[in-house]
Amino acid sequence: MLHSALMNVMVKAARRAGRSLKRDLGEVENLQVSMKGPANFVTLADKRAEEMLYSDLTKARPGYGFLGEEGGIREGTDKSHTWIVDPLDGTTNFLHGIPQFAISIALQRDDQIIAGLIYNPANDELYMAERGGGAFLNDQRLRVAGRRQLNECVIACGLPHIGRGDFALAQKEMGALQPKVAGFRRFGAASLDMAAVAAGRFDGYWERNLSAWDIAAGIVMVKEAGGTVGELDGGDLLKTGNVVCGNEFVHGELTRILRPLK
Repeated sequence: MLHSALMNVMVKAARRAGRSLKRDLGEVENLQVSMKGPANFVTLADKRAEEMLYSDLTKARPGYGFLGEEGGIREGTDKSHTWIVDPLDGTTNFLHGIPQFAISIALQRDDQIIAGLIYNPANDELYMAERGGGAFLNDQRLRVAGRRQLNECVIACGLPHIGRGDFALAQKEMGALQPKVAGFRRFGAASLDMAAVAAGRFDGYWERNLSAWDIAAGIVMVKEAGGTVGELDGGDLLKTGNVVCGNEFVHGELTRILRPLK
């Protein structure tokens, strides 16, 4: 399948950084048995992947700004375009040798996300979407699932853990939805959860307090697969990170049930 010049740039950068992460995953698995543990190694792997992505993307598109999880914002001369990048989404999974992690790259033009790529190098699944051009997994066109009965739906979510999240609110949200859905899944990588919604594997997904680099690529991915993406409380999604998505029905039901609980 032919891709645009923009997507070719993103794919090339993601695959090069992905090769590095896949090698590092093998090292992490070896470090699991050591007393020191792999945490410091993973931090270096994360930073190394971001520098690779920054180098490749800025070389191909000089002047574009760059917002990365590790390095923060790096201003460019072109104030209309910004790369939004998570070099390793699912760090905890990676830390434990769990092959559920991804590189996430999005391009924002002014206030619109116009392209997104989500790549899991562990299984070589490459999700791509451009505004107006559809969403794809390894060149197969994606569509969100069509279920319109919540009791038939599998919903992905995030869960608070030590040091992060509102435990009381999460318990209320889970309690409100558990009797109404076919099941919950918590896989630990927001970008891949949104990609799975785009692919119809999950019917919907919600999570709070994410960062722009966690969700930017997923926003265009879900929309281009025919889904709906919104902010749980009606705010600015890229600022709050309170995401909810699914097909139009599922998105509406999740919003209706969850929004009053805050």
